[in-house]
Amino acid sequence: MERPVTEQAATAPVRGLTLWYGGTFDPVHEGHLAIARAAAEAFGVAATLVPAADPPHRAATGASAAQRARMLDLAAAGDPRLRVDRRELHRAGPSWTIDTLRELRAELGAQAPLALLLGADSFRSLPTWKAWRELPALAHFVVAARETGGDLDDLPPELEAWAAARWSGDPSDLAASPAGRILRLHQPLRPESATTVRRAIAAGDPAWRAWVPAAVAGFIEAEGLYRGG
Repeated sequence: MERPVTEQAATAPVRGLTLWYGGTFDPVHEGHLAIARAAAEAFGVAATLVPAADPPHRAATGASAAQRARMLDLAAAGDPRLRVDRRELHRAGPSWTIDTLRELRAELGAQAPLALLLGADSFRSLPTWKAWRELPALAHFVVAARETGGDLDDLPPELEAWAAARWSGDPSDLAASPAGRILRLHQPLRPESATTVRRAIAAGDPAWRAWVPAAVAGFIEAEGLYRGG
């Protein structure tokens, strides 16, 4: 594996790069935002946050797609490093990443660099994704992982073999080709997860308010979200 990029590493803009960060965001929290901002700073471009309308790998969400998108709007407001794209909310059926990347590739053209930002757990689960072996023909991968703790150790054998020749440690490598490289973005360990936020709200534990932006906390309370567990 090549030298990883740390969360402090900034570079000249990777010209023409589209940085795509999809997820359920149920709800968006400070951990999500830390990953998006670190990647935006490392590549010198904005990160686009994309809520899944119908996430295929999990149970029903606690908030509707429209509510999750609105929370992303609130979280990204005033931060030029962050954008929100609702395209998956306008497409019927499960929100498969392969479909979104094919759509983006058709819009951007064959030569524009496109990178998919995802966490280490999501990267480890790639072999369960629809048409996952087709993904590197459509996009690069930027994998947010902790600096210590072995997030990317002991990958599933088929994923490790698939990824072995694709690792890069230089953000500028992602501008040299439209797709196919993998870059590891080091992240500090953070306590929040969407599951812990939802559980804390359901339990009446006020600690959750520190794990989401203030505007998102206000929206959750106004909408009465996640109170049922």
